Amino acid sequence: MKKTILIAALLVGGFAIQKASAQVKFGVSINIGTQPVWGPVGYDHVEYYYLPDIDAFYYVPRQQYIYMDRGNWVFTTYLPSRYSNYNIYNSYKVVINEPTPYRNAGMYRSQYSGYKGRHDQQIIRNSHDSRYFENKGHPQHKEWMRNNNNGRDNNNGRGNNNGRDNNNGHNNGHKNGHNK
Repeated sequence: MKKTILIAALLVGGFAIQKASAQVKFGVSINIGTQPVWGPVGYDHVEYYYLPDIDAFYYVPRQQYIYMDRGNWVFTTYLPSRYSNYNIYNSYKVVINEPTPYRNAGMYRSQYSGYKGRHDQQIIRNSHDSRYFENKGHPQHKEWMRNNNNGRDNNNGRGNNNGRDNNNGHNNGHKNGHNK
């Protein structure tokens, strides 16, 4: 009888622990280092950009432009020649963190048409916020790498950061979303 109660208690306890750990498992990934340097500052995570000037999208994880061509969505790492006068560095980008936003292109086109032609958005490349220095395309990236031992501890666990604080602003968060 005692064994049965003990086994029942262990099973119930095991399920409770498993359920609790499943509820705790959530995460927000940060992809500052993989965002393009022409992306706007202020976002720890970006899945897509909507580009109102050319009515196209950019998918950050795969570094792909998504645009309509003859009624079909095209996914490619470069823009076609018809966009040769488009300057991605000074055009407005809308951050969209929803899956497959191009399937709702009409909604985004309508919602963000007022951003067409705007050129007042600060981009990662021009930011002096040290949290963006980890981005390989940022002008301060090489210095950031030197100050952070190229991301490795070359002192065999002895430390020695020469009195520098190597947090590089990573304790400062930004809210995620688009401010209109």
